[in-house]
Amino acid sequence: MKDQNSTTHKIIFGDARRMNELDNESIQLVVTSPPYYNAPFDFPGLFKDYDEYLNLIKDVGKEIYRVLEKGRIACFVVQDVRIDGELYPIVADIIKIMKKIGFKYRDKIIWRKPEGYIRISRRSGVQIQHPYPMYFYPDNIYEEIIIFQKGKFNYSKIPQSVKEQSKIDINKFLREKWYLSVWDITNVLPSNKLSKYTAAFPEELVERLIRLYSYVGETVLDPFLGTGTTSLVAKKLGRNSVGYEIDLELRPIIEERLGVGVKTLQSFSGNEDKIEIIVRNDAKRLRTQLREVIEEKLKKKNSNNKKSKEIST
Repeated sequence: MKDQNSTTHKIIFGDARRMNELDNESIQLVVTSPPYYNAPFDFPGLFKDYDEYLNLIKDVGKEIYRVLEKGRIACFVVQDVRIDGELYPIVADIIKIMKKIGFKYRDKIIWRKPEGYIRISRRSGVQIQHPYPMYFYPDNIYEEIIIFQKGKFNYSKIPQSVKEQSKIDINKFLREKWYLSVWDITNVLPSNKLSKYTAAFPEELVERLIRLYSYVGETVLDPFLGTGTTSLVAKKLGRNSVGYEIDLELRPIIEERLGVGVKTLQSFSGNEDKIEIIVRNDAKRLRTQLREVIEEKLKKKNSNNKKSKEIST
């Protein structure tokens, strides 16, 4: 077990359906948030159809099963997506896929966002404009954390010294109500420069999962790294990390967050964190293209809202 003050992080820009850089059972925890299927203001038109999306989840799921150590946990932060009036059952389908691969479906936690989020993503406005039956769509203020396990965990394998280093602060556990199946955590707002065009999850959510399901010095994998939140939190908590990200345009943000090239006091004490960046030939450049589509959709939405207000007055 390595020194908890020094960690290693490998960031691979490439497709997570092929994790050739990782040996079998070399990962102790997976924390990830897959792209939300063609979500209009996150990943518009990214996938040809829903089957293509599910095939991605299936292929990545198989690789997760291969690289995850026996007894260990994989956490997916996901939610169903409504596109052109149709609600896609992403959560249920991922559960079916992961169970078929061989995982045990262990738990589900609801991540509840503040009600203020409704101001950003409002659907109930349709009911307000048309106060009649059949116009209702509820405002969504939650996402789901679905938790899978690969076989049984051997608790006796962990040395007592490592258990003590990884001990959970029970006062914090009780005060912040980690013990509930509903977690109240403020989301990362879309206006944030790190999340304006990505569906980033908050550091607090990742911290809870890493503390609850891994030990100091172990390795956390995120096959859909995004802006690097999982690796960042793993680094802070004395865990190693591996992240796969298909979009090479996110490299500057990830490097900035992980402090690539920044000298710290750790550098001079010999406990410097090691960060390796690998760019494969299957990496893509997606963010600019997605951003242009999103901006066009926002313009159209604002224009329609303006017209609706004019009509109502």
